[in-house]
Amino acid sequence: MGRTYFVEEGVGQYLSELSTRVKPYVTGLLIGQCSPQRDYVLRAVRTPPREQPQDNCPPSLAALDEEWITTHASQVSRMLPGGLLVLGVFMIVTPELSKDGQTALRKLIFSVEKSLSKRRLWKPVEEEVSDRAALQICSATKKVVCRTYDGQDPKSSAKPADWKYQSALSASWLALGCTVNVNIHIPLLATSPNHDLEKNTKNGLNRWSKQIEDSVFLINGQVKDDDTELLEGQKKLRGNTQSSIQFSDVKVLTQLSQGSSHRSTATVQVCSGSINLRGAVKCRAYIHNNRPRVREAIQALKRDIINTLSDRCEILFEDLILNEGPQKKNLEREYHVLPQRLFVPVAGSSVMLSDYKFGDEASGEIQERFAELLDQAVQAGDMHMAEDIST
Repeated sequence: MGRTYFVEEGVGQYLSELSTRVKPYVTGLLIGQCSPQRDYVLRAVRTPPREQPQDNCPPSLAALDEEWITTHASQVSRMLPGGLLVLGVFMIVTPELSKDGQTALRKLIFSVEKSLSKRRLWKPVEEEVSDRAALQICSATKKVVCRTYDGQDPKSSAKPADWKYQSALSASWLALGCTVNVNIHIPLLATSPNHDLEKNTKNGLNRWSKQIEDSVFLINGQVKDDDTELLEGQKKLRGNTQSSIQFSDVKVLTQLSQGSSHRSTATVQVCSGSINLRGAVKCRAYIHNNRPRVREAIQALKRDIINTLSDRCEILFEDLILNEGPQKKNLEREYHVLPQRLFVPVAGSSVMLSDYKFGDEASGEIQERFAELLDQAVQAGDMHMAEDIST
């Protein structure tokens, strides 16, 4: 039996508006959440046009810019809090191109999934849902065809899936939040070239991410069994208004050392320097309200903790290359401020999207980024800075 996608009604309106502007096709991403029973689609986001759009778009799907679509997916994934991910891709095509649509979508699914998997520092769990949606809509007949492919198996064939619209789908989703104090020391080996800062940082974050995976999470001050319901023992609030959002405060307890059963071996290495990452990061995850398990909620928050730090480091290195060039100054000590996290609400939803802002960045730049990458107009007053500066 195929998967069922429960889709926010606003997504249907958005796709309907896009289909009136199609010539001859438009592509985009589906954003939402997987769960063992069902999947949820909260947003659809069209692929931004290239800086120099071609007036005469060739009437062939062979001309699809796979690299551009994949880059868009990578940038969008940075703006998703814990629990949300790129669930698949969509394509709206004219009837003449519809027969080639599924082939093109299949190719895009695996290209996007491969790119996103490469950047992840966390390991998928055994029961991970790896199916990704391929949605095709005919611009003339409005016929919707939804299929899924196993993103981890490039040889997998298409399976049919149900696509069902629902109003106020995420109006009363559950939110979890925590502040994690980060103090990571990453030695730079003398044998490692200086320009490998990015690679060394990633290796250090990899080790730290394993600590986060092994941490103990207290939800509202309690340790809860993985298989219990997240809301067990709590009174459920009625209504789908913003005031009924249930927010859980989470504390993260990191193990200071391994148990006595693990032997520890000290290694002496010659180092030429070190990288220190310090500060407090605000993390947030959202989970569906269909009897979610503690395991799902904690997993979503763990991934947000790991993603938010690795994404910021990635953004910082991109900024350094852009502004200073690939040649790093060989100073004794350099301080760089990692971008701060901010959150932006989604209309009709309790879920907020996320972005990162350098100190010298104007609000207008953030607004432009939301408009380009997520096709969402954001008011400056809706941007909530979540944290102080980290280095």
